Amino acid sequence: DLKAEAGVQHPVLIDAPIGKPQGHGAIRVLPLLALHIFRAHLLKAHRYHLAVRHVKIHAAVQALQGKPPIVLVDGVLELLYIQNTGAAFSLLENAQWLFILIAVLAVILITLFLIRIPGKRRFLPLQILLTLISAGAVGNLIDRIRLGYVRDFIYFSLIDFPVFNVADIYVTVSTVLLVLFVLFYYKEEDFDFLHRR
Repeated sequence: DLKAEAGVQHPVLIDAPIGKPQGHGAIRVLPLLALHIFRAHLLKAHRYHLAVRHVKIHAAVQALQGKPPIVLVDGVLELLYIQNTGAAFSLLENAQWLFILIAVLAVILITLFLIRIPGKRRFLPLQILLTLISAGAVGNLIDRIRLGYVRDFIYFSLIDFPVFNVADIYVTVSTVLLVLFVLFYYKEEDFDFLHRR
C-alpha cells in the first residue's frame, strides 16, 4: 500500500551534503595548496628581486664610482666599487662568454629541476635555495650581457677578501646550504622523481 511504500528508504544520498568535503580531505589538501601558492610567490619574488637589484646597483654605482671607499666598520667592512670581468670574487678574469654560457645552462637546469620537484613540504628548502642560486646567477648574467662586467662593491678589508656583490652572496651561501641539505637532510630515494617520466 501507499503507506508501506512511503516508509521504504531508497538508496539515495541522504545525509551526504553536496559540495562539502567529507572527513579530513580538505585538511590534507590545505598544506599542498599553501605550498603551491608559496612556490608561485617565490617566482614573483625572484622577478621582484631582479627589479629591485637593478635600482640598488644603479644607486650604488652613483654613490661609489670614482670615489674613495665608504667605510662601514673601520678595518673590517667597506663599500668599494669595482668592475669585475671575472667570476665570483674576481676569479678567472676576462672569460665573459664562458661565464655567460655557464650561467645560462645553470639557470635552465635549475628551472627544469624546480618544475619536476614534488609539491611537498619536505622539498621546500630545496626550492628556496635553488631559487636564490638562480636569482644570483641571473643578476650577474644581466650585468655581463649588458656591460661586459659585473659591478662589485662589498669589501671585507679585515682579511683582504676579493670584492663581491649581493648576487655572489646568494649563489655562494645558497650553494653551501644546498650541499649540506643534500648530505645530511635528504635521502637518495628523495630524488627518485628525477627518474620518472
